[in-house]
Order: sequence, then structure tokens, then C-alpha cells
Amino acid sequence: MGANRGCYAAFGAVYDCAVPVVAAVHGHCLGGGVGLVGNADVVVASDDATFGVPEVERGALGAATHLARLVPPHLMRTLYFTARRVTAAQLHGFGSVYDVVPQSELDDAALDVARSIAAKDSRVIRAAKEALNGIDPQDVHRSYRFEQGFTFELNLLGAADDARQAFLDEKGS
Repeated sequence: MGANRGCYAAFGAVYDCAVPVVAAVHGHCLGGGVGLVGNADVVVASDDATFGVPEVERGALGAATHLARLVPPHLMRTLYFTARRVTAAQLHGFGSVYDVVPQSELDDAALDVARSIAAKDSRVIRAAKEALNGIDPQDVHRSYRFEQGFTFELNLLGAADDARQAFLDEKGS
């Protein structure tokens, strides 16, 4: 239960932050990483970044709310059901990743975006962030909480334990 509450709080902290959050992503961005990135305001990624939600293979649900902010609806469903991943370049094509750069340039690219935002009047930026959250078509807090309810049910049914054991058995062989 602590992990669920922790994820909910972390994802909410990114979304509810009074100022824009710029995420810099490299390598694997899976599950909870997608939850954080999906709630960020700007995403910059290295060319080696991949994004996905393997929860279904582990007997859980989660981060579909946030994945839905990164990809179109039918792709989100495909990625969710199959646990497949997409690349930063693919997300760039959808407009959900602002820029894709070599890993060695990632920090500078993310800081350039952050500096551009920080150079604006902070009163306007804070109002803009609140306004954008206010007109968001999806209530990310409610929808993620809804997802967590199904994970709880799957835990009670033993599906999560079975999936984790199958994963361990597969890795041990």
C-alpha cells in the first residue's frame, strides 16, 4: 500500500508543482517513470530513451493515465496490453517529447528549456501552469486513483503474486 501511495504522491507533486516541470529522460523510462514524465510539462529525452508500462506483465495496473498524455489512445492501449515500449523519437513524432538529443547533450537541452521558462515573469508562468492544469481534459488524480483500485483487486486475487513468480521463474531459468 505504501508504494501505491508513494507513486500517487510523487505523480501528483509533479503535476501540481506551481511552476513548470521539465523532465530529462535517458535510458529506460518504465512504469513509475512514465507516471512522472507523463505529468511533467516539458519532456526532453536522449536518443537512447524508451518508454513503457510493463505493469500488466507483473499483475498490476498503473500509469495508463500518464501514458495517455504521451501517445494517442489506440497506441496507449496497445502499449498497455502488450507491455511494449516506444522510443523517444516516436514520442517526438507525437509532440509529447519536445526534443531528442544525444545523451551527452541531455542536461544542457533540458536546462535550456528551463532557462527559457525561468526568464519569463514568474507570476505569469505560475498563472499559466495553473490555467493549463485547470483546462486539462483528464483529471489525472482521479483517473490514476481509479487505476490503483484495480491493482488492489488484482493483489487480493493473487494475480500480482502469480505474475511476479512467473517473472522470477523466467529470469531464473
